[in-house]
Amino acid sequence: MWIRSADWLEQAQAAVRRYPEKDSPVSSRPFAVIEEFNNWRQQPDLAEAVAAIRALAAVIRASEATTMMELEIELKKASDTLKAWDTTSISLTAGCDLFMRYVTRTSALEFEDFNSAKFRVLGRAEKFGEISNKARKIIAMLSQDFIFDGCTILVHGFSRVVFEILKTAAQNKKLFRVLCTEGRPDKTGVLLAKELAKLDVPLKLLIDSAVAYCMDEVDMVFVGADGVVESGGLVNMMGTYQIAIVAHSMNKPVYVAAESYKFARLYPLDQKTLEPALRPIDFGVSVPPKVEVERSARDYTPPQFLTLLFTDLGVLTPSVVSDELIQLYS
Repeated sequence: MWIRSADWLEQAQAAVRRYPEKDSPVSSRPFAVIEEFNNWRQQPDLAEAVAAIRALAAVIRASEATTMMELEIELKKASDTLKAWDTTSISLTAGCDLFMRYVTRTSALEFEDFNSAKFRVLGRAEKFGEISNKARKIIAMLSQDFIFDGCTILVHGFSRVVFEILKTAAQNKKLFRVLCTEGRPDKTGVLLAKELAKLDVPLKLLIDSAVAYCMDEVDMVFVGADGVVESGGLVNMMGTYQIAIVAHSMNKPVYVAAESYKFARLYPLDQKTLEPALRPIDFGVSVPPKVEVERSARDYTPPQFLTLLFTDLGVLTPSVVSDELIQLYS
């Protein structure tokens, strides 16, 4: 099943045109892809994967290659450098891979005048960057029909996309309440609660272990994504899996908000399949030296516990994610 509305997409595209993009950071120093990437990362609202896409577009712009093969080799090296910057980031890897597929997929470019071909590749790169940057606002528009007056929404951690959804709903004068998990150990849920409080959204902050206790108050769950995998499942902040299990057992819908550049060619078999993303854990008290501490930062939620995925490609059921991945990477 695939839920997609042309009217929704047209409205969303019209809405994002009101938000012009910021100019590219300017540096007088010699070009380097990591430096360009870090310049873009300084923009607080720009996702890491979009910063990488912008940096790769800059590689094309600055390239002195004289053939398409040389340009593709340069791009491949730059992409590999960015992916090596954080090997545990699914969205960073997927964003780089999708960029490479999008800008170099037409073999006919090999038979054109090189300058014309480079111009077309650069145009594709910039278009891909625009699409990726506007994805968040498109998703926010697509999700609005699912948020109704008087509803209570449970969120977990700080997701820029989920925040954009809730901010848009508040700006549309919808009346709703949000339950935020604290998001230990880095307290990302507290950060989200602070941002929502500025919008005068009614809030309740929960300790992470109170999710089941409060689930009967909840009408729906919204979570972001580190990555959406081939099974239609979700890799996200630690605790997402158990929230989805509790919600599923109480017949509460679980909605995932994810940009299409987070769709990854991965197929986790269990929680330990993925490369672990570790983080420091502070329990507030000293831990005996022989006690092992679980430091994994994310978990995998199988597709049967998810209801819908809100993406810039439309509103999808988990079962069609593999089809979308085939189209994205073909």
